[in-house]
Amino acid sequence: MTKTTKRRRSRIKALILLYQSDLLKKNVEKIISSEMDFKKHTDEFTIKLVLGVEKNKNEIDNQIRSVVENWTLDRISIIDRNILRMAIYEMLFEEEIPLKVSIDEAIEIAKILGQKDETPKFVNGILGKILINIENNKKNK
Repeated sequence: MTKTTKRRRSRIKALILLYQSDLLKKNVEKIISSEMDFKKHTDEFTIKLVLGVEKNKNEIDNQIRSVVENWTLDRISIIDRNILRMAIYEMLFEEEIPLKVSIDEAIEIAKILGQKDETPKFVNGILGKILINIENNKKNK
């Protein structure tokens, strides 16, 4: 069994908050503020991920829409959708994190929390396409 790193634990906590936000159709900041002592018990990376996804959700969701075939965001399970959102946020906005690390972490989290056995493959496929788009955009600049 692999050891869960501090960053992975932060990502999992962020995913749980994003899941709650999506499920309850509530702004993530309201969820954070409703939890007593949240900031005291939550590391900066978790908060950065959650607020970053929330702030950039439209752009992130457009990235997903641009690569999924015959799927809408609503057809992707809530947990899987938020695994993708978190990884795409990292890929687009967290330059100090290598792109492949974001993908690998998303796949590992999908193995732990994904809704189906196919989730890791699904996540890998979507993020692989987005990686190609990001790399092509960098070449064209």
